[in-house]
This record gives sequence, C-alpha cells and structure tokens, in this order.
Amino acid sequence: MTTKACHIELPAFYHLIALDQVASTNDEALALAAEGAGEGTLITARRQSAGRGRRGRNWQSDEGNLFLSLILKPRGGPMAAAAMGFAGALAISDAMARLMGGDGGIALKWPNDVLIGGRKAAGLMIERGAGDTLVLGIGVNLVSHPNETRYPATDLLAEGAGEVPVPVALGAFSTAFLTRYLGWQDDGFGPLRQAWLARAMGIGEDLRVEIEGHRFDGIFRTIDETGALCLDLGTAGMKKVTAGDVYFHAPPGKAPC
Repeated sequence: MTTKACHIELPAFYHLIALDQVASTNDEALALAAEGAGEGTLITARRQSAGRGRRGRNWQSDEGNLFLSLILKPRGGPMAAAAMGFAGALAISDAMARLMGGDGGIALKWPNDVLIGGRKAAGLMIERGAGDTLVLGIGVNLVSHPNETRYPATDLLAEGAGEVPVPVALGAFSTAFLTRYLGWQDDGFGPLRQAWLARAMGIGEDLRVEIEGHRFDGIFRTIDETGALCLDLGTAGMKKVTAGDVYFHAPPGKAPC
C-alpha cells in the first residue's frame, strides 16, 4: 500500500487519505476507525484489489473510477445507518447532475443504487465500525463499467459526461454529501425521504424483491419514515422491506415462493 500525494480541495469537514492501491477502502476505513480516526476521515484509492459491494459482492475496481470510504459518527441511533444510505445516494445523484450538466436520466433505485438511463452507475454500502462509527463506502463508474452483471451497468463517460477526473468527481461528491449530511442532522429524515422519493425509480410500478432465497412480487408504493420499501402485495397486504435485491418490471405474483 502506497500513500499518494494529493492536492484536492475539500470542505474542512474532511481529512483526506489518498492511496495508490488497497484491497478495499472500506477495510482501510474500518481499521482506522478502530484506531480512533475521527469523523470525516476519507479514504480514496486509485485501485482496489478486493473491492466489495453490498452483501460481500465483488465491486469491479478499474482505475479511473471513484472509490472512497468515509468515517462518520452521526447522531440518530439505529436509524442513522439507513439515513446515511439515502444521504449518500442523494449526494451521488447531486454530484452526477453537476458533472453531467443536468439531472436528466438520473434516478435512485432502492436501497442504494444510482442509475443513469435505467443502468447502474454508482452504488454504496454502510458498515458499522467501532463504537458509534459508520463507514460509508462509495463506488462511482466514471470512465468504465462491468459488462457481465445481473443488473445493467453504465458510466458517466458512456452517458456523455466526457472524461471526468477522479479529483473533480470527489470534490463534487464531498460537497454534496456534506450538505445532505448536515441537513439530516439538523432536520431529521423527513427532508431526505422526500428528496429521495422525488428521484426514485419505479414508484407505482411492478417490481420483485429477493430476500435470502425468497421472492416477493408487488407494486412499489413508497418508502416509510424509516426508509423501508413499502411493497403492495395485493390481497396479501403491504410488506415493508428493510433489505433485499430489487428488480423492476417483474410480473406481479404471490409471495413468498
């Protein structure tokens, strides 16, 4: 692991640690948190050899894309982790809109993906560290994306944004996230929820949720005050989903199966 000098101007909230190559920026952040690193510690890397996404899945980590992990110590108890996921997704979409010159085609997919034209361009994950610490991991496809994926992927270059340098993307995200984060600390989850719903993909549409081998088909109605997805199962009632994989355009059916 080699530390690489970096001269990115970020808001004073952040302490940047820019690395050349690591196994995973989240692993680095968790280790630093265990050693007492403060809130706002931000780890980036040019390359990850073992990047991961939600549920331990591999995250393809090609150079030129943005990978970061941020140490946070928010108020809010158990609700904080869910709120940070929505704040992170909104901040990514804010940054993308700035980098692309508009928010056309950008949408949010529950629980924590950012899409352009219906294809995944970014994702995030939250992990718990020592004490009250959360680590927010972010991956944004700037110049390349994987082709063999269960859900179609894309990148900003492919969507017409040009070649966005990693420092520029990092600056846009860090500024946007701090705004969303401080807004949540001051005003609670309500404004985050409304902003997320305004950009959400698929409200009122059929979708499928897969949870540990079980499948639920229904209509996506909203997210509740905790961030849970509210899935209308028809005669089976309303199911609140707190974790799972979501796929759109699934025919409605009975659940579970």
